[in-house]
Amino acid sequence: MDKAIISVATTGGITSREQTPYVPITEEEIAQQAIESWKAGASILHVHVRDEDQLATCDPERYARVQELVRAEPGCDMIINMSTGGRVGRLTEDERIAPVRVRPEVASYDCGSINFGDGVFVNSPQFLDQLAREMQEYGVKPEIECFDTGMIENAKRIIDKGLIEPPYWFQFVLGIRGGAPANIQHLNLMINELPENSRWSVCAIGRHQLPMNAIALALGGHPRTGLEDNIYYSYRVLAESNQQLVARVARLCKEMERPVATPAETREMLGLPPFQPEA
Repeated sequence: MDKAIISVATTGGITSREQTPYVPITEEEIAQQAIESWKAGASILHVHVRDEDQLATCDPERYARVQELVRAEPGCDMIINMSTGGRVGRLTEDERIAPVRVRPEVASYDCGSINFGDGVFVNSPQFLDQLAREMQEYGVKPEIECFDTGMIENAKRIIDKGLIEPPYWFQFVLGIRGGAPANIQHLNLMINELPENSRWSVCAIGRHQLPMNAIALALGGHPRTGLEDNIYYSYRVLAESNQQLVARVARLCKEMERPVATPAETREMLGLPPFQPEA
């Protein structure tokens, strides 16, 4: 099996300070927890940013600030993956595309529309085509986020158009109300539908996070952890940082004999250019 690529989703678009005091909100807080997570074994940082009211935004200046702060840490070569999701139903398509123009190495590509909690997360075919073209233009690799099997079929259509190039990087988002449940039966179904030359990762919501991380590792996939998806470390015990969650997954990788991939190894697996630190 491949070495294990650990992604950390530090903030998300929903997790609030009312739910947990440990979620990073400002760019400085996000960058600091990202750096600590990198030291613990995370090679990919999945970034959401917040505005002055602590609401999710796709403000490219805030994204650029997080990237600047992470890159300022000596030796920190983690891959930065910027979210294009924003707040469900609250941002325009152009606002959602804006982070791509910051030229991160990776950006999220939510591959279809879905009922999302009490709202509807709209990703029309036209928007997906435009987003894929902009990613090609700016040299950004899509993280193809799939909340159910139909989104994998959407991805295949876009791949057939030549808008996404291999190797493909899929993120299965399981346990969202309105999407595929977080269990091994649905995960296996999704894995079996992947196109050739794909690698895949799993994130799962709440109490499903840790067991689905373990199942992903057992099946040859990769884990995502972090306070975006789950605020608890154990039953009724809040996780005190993203680093704490990453460190546990890194220990799990070791126990399951899946060595943790470095950012350099992750870039090679995902077909990304070698890291070029800024002068």
